[in-house]
Amino acid sequence: MIFGKLIGAVLGYYSAGVIGLLIGAAVGHFFDRSVSHAMSFNFAADRERLQQLFFDTAFTIMGHIAKADGRVSEEEIAQTEALMSRYGLSAEHRQMAINLFKTGAMPEFKLEPVLEQFVREGGKRQNLPILLLEFLFSVALADGQLHAAEQQILSRTAQYLGINTRQFQRLLSMLTAQQHFHGQYQQFDQQRKPAESELDNAYKALGVKSTDSDRDIKRAYRKLMSQHHPDKLVAQGIPEDMMSIATEKAQEIQTAYDLIKQARK
Repeated sequence: MIFGKLIGAVLGYYSAGVIGLLIGAAVGHFFDRSVSHAMSFNFAADRERLQQLFFDTAFTIMGHIAKADGRVSEEEIAQTEALMSRYGLSAEHRQMAINLFKTGAMPEFKLEPVLEQFVREGGKRQNLPILLLEFLFSVALADGQLHAAEQQILSRTAQYLGINTRQFQRLLSMLTAQQHFHGQYQQFDQQRKPAESELDNAYKALGVKSTDSDRDIKRAYRKLMSQHHPDKLVAQGIPEDMMSIATEKAQEIQTAYDLIKQARK
């Protein structure tokens, strides 16, 4: 490609003569090289690589969380199978997920190398680390409670993903509150005054305070919904047959926001 060199040389010549021509041509060269690199980059292949990375990391750590108390119970296996069905995994991905789960549940499994690979290959994507934690949190809460050993694994995972203790505690509070709205999308009575505990969870689900303005709450809501937009998630590396968790999370956020709007009327 020589388009950038030509334009740079011409503009440089008319701006500063021969010296400008040389400088313009050099700048144009770097422009051409950048464009050429971008055009040759296989974005589809990169997206597939990230999707596989997310899938492998998520289900491996999922097995590790299930083994957090020392053994994988029949109840945890049943919950895991229910989650796989809930996520709508294809038959091929279901078998892959089972194998990864077993790997993570092995006594010799080490968490750190898996997280190091995830950070090295995909951790720089803006939302991917948060989405991984959301997925793992939903797994840990499959039995209705977050055990100390499970929280410890989530905390270690957050640290490797570059999420500090304060951010982790805030995220944990938000995810716990959002879980209260699971499966309640558009099911609450809009004529009923929300209970104080419901409203408290709604504010926590959005990461805001009851004293915040309508504008600030709306901004927080829009940011969360944008982070869980299907097109953005697929582009960042979420496997398409795992999108249901993002859809559920968006519904929980929407329900919490609707509850706050209803209370503030």
